[in-house]
Amino acid sequence: MLIYVVKAGDTLWNIANSYQVNINEVVQLNGLQYPDQLLVGQSLIIPTPTTSHIVRSGESLWSIALQYGISLQSLLQANPLTNPNLIYPGTHLRIPPIVHTIQPGESLYSIALRYNTTVQALAQENQITNPGMIFAGMTLNIPRPKPTIEVNAYTYQSSEDAVNTLNAIGSLLTYFSPFAYMIKEDGTLQPFDDSEMIAAASSQAVVPMLAITNFTSTEAGSNLANVVLSNPALQERLINNIVQVMDEKGYRALNIDFENVLPEDRENYTQFLQLAVDRLHPKGYLVSTALAPKTSAEQGGLLYTAHDYEAHGRIADFVVLMTYEWGYRKGPPQAISPINEMEKVIQYALTTMPPEKIYLGFQIYARDWLLPHVQGQEAETFSPQEAIRRAVQYGATIQYNELAQSPFFRYVDEQGRTHEVWFEDARSAQAKFDLAKRYNLRGISYWALGYPYPQNWVLLNDNFNIKKLM
Repeated sequence: MLIYVVKAGDTLWNIANSYQVNINEVVQLNGLQYPDQLLVGQSLIIPTPTTSHIVRSGESLWSIALQYGISLQSLLQANPLTNPNLIYPGTHLRIPPIVHTIQPGESLYSIALRYNTTVQALAQENQITNPGMIFAGMTLNIPRPKPTIEVNAYTYQSSEDAVNTLNAIGSLLTYFSPFAYMIKEDGTLQPFDDSEMIAAASSQAVVPMLAITNFTSTEAGSNLANVVLSNPALQERLINNIVQVMDEKGYRALNIDFENVLPEDRENYTQFLQLAVDRLHPKGYLVSTALAPKTSAEQGGLLYTAHDYEAHGRIADFVVLMTYEWGYRKGPPQAISPINEMEKVIQYALTTMPPEKIYLGFQIYARDWLLPHVQGQEAETFSPQEAIRRAVQYGATIQYNELAQSPFFRYVDEQGRTHEVWFEDARSAQAKFDLAKRYNLRGISYWALGYPYPQNWVLLNDNFNIKKLM
């Protein structure tokens, strides 16, 4: 897949024609609501064997060619650069496909063996419906190896909407986490209607993961967590209730998302996590936690202090880094998940735990702030698709922050008010996938389903093999 950024004067027809791809496929892959109204700066996924690479500090054309298994000459041919010896971080390069010309006596099986791929992947890459109908002299695009990762997705959708979403993208999920069972001061759990979505997840070979939490959008939950975590009897009762729900409902993993935990409850939280593992592991259940985005062990603040990265990384089967919400809905406008800040969190996490325990958090929504920003004024939250719709409606130009690897735009509404919108697109999704690959992380965790974002799922499938545990 290639990511193309729309320029002034572009039309969908001339873009599709220049890449010799089907225009309807471009519309479908990108979920284009207004194919005849492309925006300058809008990113599009183009279904071509050519792919994109963003140059990072320290890279050279030679190292990039080696990374993708192509010759330096073919890389130069695909990218006519003024000075090949001088490339800058942030430069977008086109990576040509690996091409094989079939020789007499070769089969898809022998070619797949040669390139360490599969017959199925070769057939899919080259749209071959009958593997027996290949011939000498025919050229094949060789699919590049893809890392295998796990993918979790939280949701607070209604049961019906969650089922529809699972039926649509369940093939790309390892875990599914309905959010959430609220803990109560007596050590019980506040249940909700999750039976249909658990059944839908299981039908897609997706492992249901029980998410428990102490907070809501209106309650920080600090005192609630303190009541339970500071009382060993309540900890035991809570674990008993968790086990009962998991046994009865069919959950196979637990995700503990305790936020705003008081600093004095740090050790109590760690003890509760160990208790959960000791009780759930013998039953074959996994235990994970959601961690605030820390960049050092000394980082203070109610959100961070009680989250002991070393302890969670040692005790839990895996952790979800909540690498989002820099662009907080009640804060000033900025990228919600800036890649430079996300990377700092990963780098710190890796000093306390191995990469095979880490899920990278990925938010899949947009935010619209009024300008000038007034402290406490709440931004509107909606999907990346709605962000594009608004940009089209108001004739906005999409801009891209290279440091944050995030798109944004401004517009003036009918009342004359200025808005700033930060959202996700194909480029920002690819940047996050590249980050997960660069650090060999275990997986990606989405917060949260219910916000249409077609480009993400296309690129997720293009970048990774998704591990299934059922």
